[in-house]
Amino acid sequence: MKFKDGYMISLGQPVKEYIDAAVRHVLLRQGVLGIKVKIMLDWSKQGRMTPSPDLMTIHQPKEEEEYAALMVAAPAIEVPVA
Repeated sequence: MKFKDGYMISLGQPVKEYIDAAVRHVLLRQGVLGIKVKIMLDWSKQGRMTPSPDLMTIHQPKEEEEYAALMVAAPAIEVPVA
């Protein structure tokens, strides 16, 4: 069974700072039962003051220069034939 509620970040450095995870194994007569728990820590005034990584800024791509226009024609050099 899975029980889920709310929003959980799952990538990057903030996972190490905001997620508390635990795994426990329980020995039963019929085998082993594993329990995983992840809890997202609440915001605190003493904690980080940076925006959450879910806020992204999308920059417009730069205009590409045409490389054919930038190429300069090399002067013709005569090669002596022996």
